[in-house]
Amino acid sequence: MSLSDFLRQALYEHPDGQLCVAYSGGPDSTALLHALAHLPAARTRDLRAIHVDHGLHAQSARWAAHCRAFSAALGLACDVHVAKVDRSGGIGLEAAARHARYAIFAEHLHAHERLIFGHHQDDQAETVLLKLLRGAGPEGLAGMRAERPVGPGLAWRPLLDVPRQVLRDYVQAHDLPCIHDPSNDDRQLARNHLRHEVMPLLKALWPQATISITHSAALCRMAANTLQQDWLAAFENLRDDASNSLDAGGWLKLPSALRNPLLAHWLHAQGLSAPTTAQRQQIERQCTAQEGQLPCIRWPGAEVHVWKNRLWALAPGNQPSPPDEMAWQGEPLMLPDGGSLTLEPSARLATALNVRWRSGGERIKPAGDRHTRDLRALFQSGAIPPWQRDFCPLLYEGDQLIAVADRWLSARAETIFREARARPRWRPGR
Repeated sequence: MSLSDFLRQALYEHPDGQLCVAYSGGPDSTALLHALAHLPAARTRDLRAIHVDHGLHAQSARWAAHCRAFSAALGLACDVHVAKVDRSGGIGLEAAARHARYAIFAEHLHAHERLIFGHHQDDQAETVLLKLLRGAGPEGLAGMRAERPVGPGLAWRPLLDVPRQVLRDYVQAHDLPCIHDPSNDDRQLARNHLRHEVMPLLKALWPQATISITHSAALCRMAANTLQQDWLAAFENLRDDASNSLDAGGWLKLPSALRNPLLAHWLHAQGLSAPTTAQRQQIERQCTAQEGQLPCIRWPGAEVHVWKNRLWALAPGNQPSPPDEMAWQGEPLMLPDGGSLTLEPSARLATALNVRWRSGGERIKPAGDRHTRDLRALFQSGAIPPWQRDFCPLLYEGDQLIAVADRWLSARAETIFREARARPRWRPGR
């Protein structure tokens, strides 16, 4: 079957949604874009291309110009977006570039639009082998999903059963210009080493290696999908909507076949990386931490805290120093940790307040409470996680503490906000 026939059949089986090709300019995405451009069934679905310039190569701007020109020759729009690749996260350049790329896809896809990738059968086999070498379970060994959500749209890989050679033959037959990214020749990178060194040896001994590996991946996908029904149900029971934290004890009681993918799903949904096996085992050990202990398990791209018998996930970040006090009269106020303090609904206070940060010894008499309370005791009562306390905004009128963010308000603060017909709203940055 030709590439056009594969795509024609895929479009017939998935008739809904606009179409957007993830177009790098390489041979696979070039063949994909060209073949789709010559199919009326794709043209009528507002076919377009999107190219991400990662800025990691001196020729990247020229590659972007090539993609625009090639798309224009086909009568298609090609949206080019420049990615900001964060190299400081400790997850490696390839992973950082992938995160930046998918962030752009999520931001710029249309609702229900299908983002089509040129990933093929050989890519799938490589992915499965890499996952195997990293000790993955059924979900990882299932390889790339044919469909998965990306922002308001859907990532779609219709060619996972198509050998690479079909796309390369298409490029040659139509004499299509393609970009050659020299990083694909760097055999120090795991995937390139596997592609250029390992796979040829496997195929020399087992000619059907690619087909066999992808067949096993399909079986793992069926197993993973069956498990997913169970761990998604558990996830709904263990997760608290308000805090997005997990019941640590309940999670720990799950079988590992459910516990591991549930944890990865929870982290990925927050844009965080999943832990290694050793890091996950450390989380499991810390789930039984005694009252007063505050375990934190960190790895590149994420950190998980165990507090109040629950798991809390955060993006790692440098802790800023508390600034001097900040004047506030109700306008949206950005806090040092990336959080915010606002009034809802929007209003202006008749009395200007000062925002300060805890230094120790603060006390407040909450409205309706007969006693003045120590701030440390209030924090320890469980309302505010330890990692949020240093940047919890304390509202002062003169030298009098009248409110702790939106959590504890004195009678004076209640009066001030009642007169403004608004309430304070604190959104922590972490």
